[in-house]
Amino acid sequence: MSEQSSVIKEKFNQKADKYDRVMAPMEKMMMAKWRTQLLRKAQGLVLEAGVGTGANLPYYPAGVKVIAVDFSSRMLELAAKKLPQTKAEVELKVADIQALTFTDNTFDTVITACVFCTVPDPLQGFRELRRVTKPDGKLYFLEHVRSENVLLGPVMDYLNPIVLRHMGSNINRRTEENIQRSGMKILQCDKLFGDIVKRLTVIPNK
Repeated sequence: MSEQSSVIKEKFNQKADKYDRVMAPMEKMMMAKWRTQLLRKAQGLVLEAGVGTGANLPYYPAGVKVIAVDFSSRMLELAAKKLPQTKAEVELKVADIQALTFTDNTFDTVITACVFCTVPDPLQGFRELRRVTKPDGKLYFLEHVRSENVLLGPVMDYLNPIVLRHMGSNINRRTEENIQRSGMKILQCDKLFGDIVKRLTVIPNK
């Protein structure tokens, strides 16, 4: 694991215990709805990359098996407490999505929700997700990204170093570009909050 990954992992270990409380207002306003829409798409063997404290777990449908990974062991401890709330069969594992140990073409579905703002090397992360997805599988990403607005985009660029230093998250990721650079194809892009939060339907394009 790189030095930058270790620093970010430690930030999330430290803030894990208060993470759900901080996110609660956003969950009530919009995230719960977005998670419901996202997770109904899960089929077969699912990889959730960056499960965090397990906010997605209550929304998985019955009949799927989920391997949910995160690089923060403390986040996973809190996610384990949500296992009784899920209808799916879920296995939690410590893993870095930049260097997954799964074999090629393993998963039918890949899910992320607000994850790629924290991955130090997002292009490598997407390449790994592409590698472990079956050729006929699908990937669903709920991510906040850099705005293309001529005023807001540069502001996000300016503020990003401050947010990254204090929160361990980037607010100016060009996620669609990184997905395409990784060799995958975007089938659908749903704008959920202006052009800052998007739900992306992606295929590995193998």
